[in-house]
Amino acid sequence: MRILPPVWVLIWLLACTRPPSGQIMSVRGPLAADSLGIALAHEHVLVDFIGADSIRPGRYHRDSVVEKALPHLRELRKKGCRSLFECTPAYLGRDPLLLRQLSEQSGLHLVTNTGYYGAAGQRFLPAHVFTETAEQLAARWVGEFENGIDNTGIKPGFMKLGADTGPLTEAQRKIMMAGALAHKQTGMTVAVHLGDGRAAQEVLSILQSQGLAPNAFVWVHAQNEKRLSVHQTMASAGVWVEFDSVSPENLEQYVAFMNFMKQQNLLHRTLLSHDAGWYHVGEPGGGNYRGYGALFDVLLPRLQQEGFTQEELTLVLVTNPAQAFALAVRTNRYGI
Repeated sequence: MRILPPVWVLIWLLACTRPPSGQIMSVRGPLAADSLGIALAHEHVLVDFIGADSIRPGRYHRDSVVEKALPHLRELRKKGCRSLFECTPAYLGRDPLLLRQLSEQSGLHLVTNTGYYGAAGQRFLPAHVFTETAEQLAARWVGEFENGIDNTGIKPGFMKLGADTGPLTEAQRKIMMAGALAHKQTGMTVAVHLGDGRAAQEVLSILQSQGLAPNAFVWVHAQNEKRLSVHQTMASAGVWVEFDSVSPENLEQYVAFMNFMKQQNLLHRTLLSHDAGWYHVGEPGGGNYRGYGALFDVLLPRLQQEGFTQEELTLVLVTNPAQAFALAVRTNRYGI
């Protein structure tokens, strides 16, 4: 009986022959997109849900977080993953120094973000969002991209914004506008946590009103929208459609999403991830830290059974993340 290598080995071999172009900004500095390898587009290391008005340094010990998170990151690397986009935004526990330490010790490329999270009733938005203009907010994010975050010298590689279900609030619309303005100055991709397809369509309209091409936009948590026709519409327009809560419990749902995107010839606009990890600040021992293995252990073998080729899986896990997050100003002038 012939013993096949793990799925990720075959994906890695294919990735070596089809390197994407461009540059990614990691917490250890810029790297070529063709060195990104297998990448998870939406994960977390640490989150602090205390709220923007109460969050402060010193609410946790960085060594305790490393002790808990590092084994999971090292295990992820053993599974073949090489890069992870860490999506915890400012005022929710973003810690670039922690991420750099974990990157150095795990061997993974980690990418952090700039931007503000306007979901969850806007309780993670700092007070200045409600008084500053979109231009002023954009200047803050551009400043982090150009000079580094909080005097660390560590630069963000993308923008992480957030809103709830549509219609968006005034503050949520403002941060989307700020994201569009900052993108045109930096080339950072605009990744947006959203509660449904209506909100995603509204965000796309805002970005396009500022001249951005749809492929500057990653629709985070697209699985929240159950109407497959909306996924089709957004991906066909050029948006990156991200299904990012993979777990053994929802396996069949993700198989259905992937089969649909394949049938519609839209795998080239599809991203996958877990939304896992999460050292929970304030909980004993950091709470329950969910690992990053389900995609490799459960979903990929199941997709192989469904007839997905190694070329198709490489497209979703290697080529798409590199293209989605490569630094590039993407405007309607140039299209997609």
